[in-house]
Amino acid sequence: MNTHDAGPAGGGPPVGPEYRVAHFQDRLASGELGELGVHAEVRGGAVLVTGTVPSARCRDDVLEVVREELGGLDVHCDVFVSESSSPDHAEELS
Repeated sequence: MNTHDAGPAGGGPPVGPEYRVAHFQDRLASGELGELGVHAEVRGGAVLVTGTVPSARCRDDVLEVVREELGGLDVHCDVFVSESSSPDHAEELS
């Protein structure tokens, strides 16, 4: 992989993956997704995006930002949805 890749979706000049990851983090922090514990880092020529989100909709939103900001890079996403549903039966204590 090249050290410089195509710029963000706007078609700007080529920038390195570290810059694009920093822009991705800034975009997450400044938007509605700012409260989520999602992080990205460059590891061995690929970008690793990790975290846990409260809903499938939030995960879809994060993945959309990944596509927009990190498109063209080798990206591995480990973004999981936390289970926050109510129990469907009473817990039996002995």
